[in-house]
Amino acid sequence: MIIYVNGSEREIAENSTVFDVVTKLELQGKKIAIELNQEILPFQSFETHSLQANDKLEIVHAIGGGQDDSFVIAGKSYQSRLLVGTGKYKDLEGTRLAIEASGAEIVTVAIRRTNIGQNANEANLLDVISPDKYTILPNTAGCYTAEEAVRTCRLARELLGGHNLVKLEVLADQKTLFPNVVETYIAAEILVREGFQVMVYTNDDPIAAKRLEDMGCVAVMPLAAPIGSGLGIRNPYNILTIVENANVPILVDAGVGTASDAAMAMELGCAGVLMNTAIAEAKHPILMASAMRKGIEAGREAFLAGRMPRKRFASASSPIDGLFF
Repeated sequence: MIIYVNGSEREIAENSTVFDVVTKLELQGKKIAIELNQEILPFQSFETHSLQANDKLEIVHAIGGGQDDSFVIAGKSYQSRLLVGTGKYKDLEGTRLAIEASGAEIVTVAIRRTNIGQNANEANLLDVISPDKYTILPNTAGCYTAEEAVRTCRLARELLGGHNLVKLEVLADQKTLFPNVVETYIAAEILVREGFQVMVYTNDDPIAAKRLEDMGCVAVMPLAAPIGSGLGIRNPYNILTIVENANVPILVDAGVGTASDAAMAMELGCAGVLMNTAIAEAKHPILMASAMRKGIEAGREAFLAGRMPRKRFASASSPIDGLFF
């Protein structure tokens, strides 16, 4: 039967216990903690707790700074869980400095008509975000039909020399910039069939998100709030449901405003966050890029740590035994 360990699918025998999995992973005797379906599993239960199909295990251990906590998109491992865009900056130098401060490894770019007659010495975006250093993620921003999005992805693949990883977004209207989910389905189906690795922008609907995963998208990217709004995560329980039901990375895309929004997304269990406006339109973009990087890291660590249960009433931190009055 199939279970999921730290987000990856694994096949185990029927009636296997948690301890059987720990042994198979060569983790017996090591200091670890295990969360089973988002509930802490006491160490004493490892040998007796039998697993069921589709159970989700998170196995954590204490790490020093810089240790591996990578995630995988389309077969490639990334250390940074912050993805950034390149629009709205004042100049290319500001773009470069902000991206460096963010620590991002995946950078989105829009595909537009070239400026015929452009000075041959004029700087190009790809000169400051080299494909040798970053994974370039072409997106279909500005597309309102499946046909437009598919054409854009085909041109991007040609532009980047056979690059198949793309961010698909098909918008419904210029006022809300919400996704047109019907057109997104159509475009995703075509692109997956043509061999593209599709990271797809959608609304925060768990049903739509699961359907896009089932269609073969390599990552699903529900919005936190409207693009460029900075409102933060409006429907955290929808995002949580999407994450819980997913077998591909879930990355919050659009609507993040500040570092606490990024941290919240990570605390919900998202694999990462993609943002542009929150950094580019901050008063100090480079400083905000650094803050976002730290927010992502803090939120991820908090998720791995497992927060304390919420309680209705107070619970004293100090024991009352031994009081001298």
